[in-house]
Amino acid sequence: MMNKSRNQKRCYLFGHIFRNIKMEDERGEGSKVFAGFRPLGYVSNHIPCVTRYITSRKEHLIITVTGKSFHTYGSNRLGILSVSKQHPEDITALAADAYLVFTAAGTDIYAWRRGCELQRIMKGHDNPVHLLFPFGPKLISVDLKSLLKVWDIKTGVEELELTFNSEKFKISAICHPSTYLDKILIGSEQGSLQLWNLKSTKLVYTFKGWGSGVECIEQAPALDVVAVGLRSGDILLHNLKYDEVVVKFHQDWGAVTALAFRTDGPPCLLSGSNVGNIAVWSLEERKLVSQMRGVHSQPVQGLECLHGEPLMITSSGDNTLKMWIFDMPDSGARLLRYREGHAAPPSKVRFYGALGKNILSAGQDSSMRVFSTQTDTLNKSLGHASFNRKLSKKHRVVEDPARMPPVIDFTTETTRETEWDNIGCIHRGLEVTTTWSWNKQKMGELKLVHDRFKSDKSLKHAKATCLCLSACGNFAIIGYSSGHVDRFNIQSGLHRGEFNHGSHPAHKNPLRGVASDQLNQQVISGDSAGILKFWRFKSKEMIGKLVLEGELSQIRLHRDSSLLACALETFTVVLVDIDTRTVVRKFQGHKAGLTDMAFSHDGRWLVTSSLDTTTRVWDLPSGHCIDFFSFPSPATSIDFSPAGDMLASSHVDDLGIYLWMNKSLYQHLSLAPVPSGAEPLQLCLPQHLAVPRGEKGVEEEMKMEIDTEGENVFASPEQLREDLITLANLPTSRWLNLLNLDVIKAKNKPRAAPKKPKAAPFFLPTVPGLEQQFLIEEKKDGSENTRFLTNITSFTPFGKALGQAKTPEDFGEMYKEFLEKGPSALDIEIRSLSPEGGGSVPLMSQFLEMLELELKKNTNFEAVQAHLGLFIKVHGETIVSDPELRKYLVSIQQSLENSWNSLQTEMDTCLCLLNFSKSSFL
Repeated sequence: MMNKSRNQKRCYLFGHIFRNIKMEDERGEGSKVFAGFRPLGYVSNHIPCVTRYITSRKEHLIITVTGKSFHTYGSNRLGILSVSKQHPEDITALAADAYLVFTAAGTDIYAWRRGCELQRIMKGHDNPVHLLFPFGPKLISVDLKSLLKVWDIKTGVEELELTFNSEKFKISAICHPSTYLDKILIGSEQGSLQLWNLKSTKLVYTFKGWGSGVECIEQAPALDVVAVGLRSGDILLHNLKYDEVVVKFHQDWGAVTALAFRTDGPPCLLSGSNVGNIAVWSLEERKLVSQMRGVHSQPVQGLECLHGEPLMITSSGDNTLKMWIFDMPDSGARLLRYREGHAAPPSKVRFYGALGKNILSAGQDSSMRVFSTQTDTLNKSLGHASFNRKLSKKHRVVEDPARMPPVIDFTTETTRETEWDNIGCIHRGLEVTTTWSWNKQKMGELKLVHDRFKSDKSLKHAKATCLCLSACGNFAIIGYSSGHVDRFNIQSGLHRGEFNHGSHPAHKNPLRGVASDQLNQQVISGDSAGILKFWRFKSKEMIGKLVLEGELSQIRLHRDSSLLACALETFTVVLVDIDTRTVVRKFQGHKAGLTDMAFSHDGRWLVTSSLDTTTRVWDLPSGHCIDFFSFPSPATSIDFSPAGDMLASSHVDDLGIYLWMNKSLYQHLSLAPVPSGAEPLQLCLPQHLAVPRGEKGVEEEMKMEIDTEGENVFASPEQLREDLITLANLPTSRWLNLLNLDVIKAKNKPRAAPKKPKAAPFFLPTVPGLEQQFLIEEKKDGSENTRFLTNITSFTPFGKALGQAKTPEDFGEMYKEFLEKGPSALDIEIRSLSPEGGGSVPLMSQFLEMLELELKKNTNFEAVQAHLGLFIKVHGETIVSDPELRKYLVSIQQSLENSWNSLQTEMDTCLCLLNFSKSSFL
């Protein structure tokens, strides 16, 4: 069952890839090489999460918003179940009932079934909607101008509209008091509350408020009582029937962002704050009983207690979703499960390992994370960078005094990953280099820094700018802004030498990149002045120097091909061969600084990204740009998978990591050079993978018009030259075994035909006599009458059309139709051409004329050979006895000789050039 499920997922994955490629090709948009696949790292944003219980699944579903789409998680394992299609705008409100999920994007409201099927769109607001509230068979929506509308969920028809004055009563929260039929309680930013009867559209009562804006309202387990959270930090349990405050709490953390009641036993109220803390209030003792500090690094927006269970769900704008269980002695909760991504945009992403199944990313929140390209359940966190890990463990993430600045660059090596740390990171503005362990999934204990930076006051402001790990996994080579290049043993953290010129550092200018080759023979270092220096790895002696035409910003080495890509401040990319120490390629075209570069797995392509939002794909053998496209926002980092199947990218002010599939693995690509003045193709960031098969996107369902500019795609002609032969490119099973088709059928024929059992009579006959015996009739050979049917045949549909063909164009169309048939169908059609098979001699002549025309055009060469061979084998005796057919064969023989002679001449020319090229190198 597990293998079957895995195969189903794999088939679904490839189906999604092919659909994306086909949709982009049909629309004429997208990259020539890459197709959008899926994003990684999205969990939640500032929109509060909602929960709904599904009886058939016997679990709660948790729904979070991630921008233009929403995710649905199961509470049993907090695994993702579905992802919605993308909305045209960011989602501004979210709600759900027992059957549907409601979202608001801009002025429109969407109703979703099963979390991914768009059921209805409700339009009517003129301003963005910011509140949604299901109310039985109705849906209440409120926009930013405090216009309240009531919709019928089943029909999507607007039934009621209430207008409020935003200056006096701006709606900020909605609640339905239990047992209050057809009534809702509305809170305002001015602090007052109103109770409305929607059936009679009358204001029932107005509550004056408490001098502070209402942030949230929650129904209490007791009747007539609701909890009101204020912007001042006050929490009031108010009795609506008597307009009295039952109990009042106050939290010192600022505004109350969310409220929830426990329903599993202890009467407790939970409140969320702007600083990410949660307070637990006892309703019996009327006091604070527990504090949960550092639950989130941003305000707690979503706070839900599952009904009848000691579980709590929280979400926040820090891109996390957490499940807590109340089993602590102080009535507090501990973290049970969680899903999280980067709280700040990632600064660098790199594939880890040789299979390309994991992506290692460094975020601007000082964290290192691992994202799986296969399933989100394998995502991991390596923690946050810290000067003192023991001190950090005593503090929450928000209040950590030992946190280090964000990682700006890192490098990995898999050779020694199980023995010691195999990840090196440099941090913004620090001279210290930290080590991390992939095997232990945490930050290491080593801090790599030379003593000179502590003792020499002139190097006080020096910082690490670049690093690399040797191919053996034993050494870390670090470059600094002071021009020094040091080598450390990554196992012990000891300094193992410096690349320098006597008492002078390796470079006079800040380092911009260091790299070591595959065999630990040489080290390459480059500074900001564009000077590349080549050093011996063991002796640390300089063996070469290369001055580039411009200031250097970064380098990247492809170890297998010994090619070094250098990005210059002149927006130019220079390709250097480190073996010969010469410039072999120079690429120009970007109009802003380059942010990152990535080689393909085989070293044939180089992908470069720039701050001008464009990305170019360079073909290294030809030296041409073969793809040119633009992202909605500049890419901060890109990396090619070691398997060559996908490209990963991170973008400015974006928490996600986006995957792009390599089209060349799934279809044939004709990659012509991009013209010098061409405009970049606009790419949209891909939506999530989990889109149901066979459904259109939400943009198509909303009938949105997409303006795209067509691309002049190079199309290869059907035939390059008339004197060259062109193959039909058919599968070999369609033509290779045509001559042996009768042998294959004979081998596959069953030994004996299945025999139908003789039906027994209803009454079995008996033999006359004293003893009862049944009469058994013996089978007599030759007693059965065999009925012979005369096989009357006539022209097949193909034979009828072939007999009416007159012009070469008619014969060409007939042969295209003939090529589409399978081997058995071809055999039947050729056998039906003779008079014995229902055809005629003129029909056979027509068939030979069709083959002769194809031979003269030099097209479908291998298919014509197979069809002609089968025709001669089947109708050899008829051809010998008929002079007209023999005449056609003579003409066909001459055409075959011309084709083979031309082919032989071209082959001899190619062999001659090849031998000459070989001899010139010897």
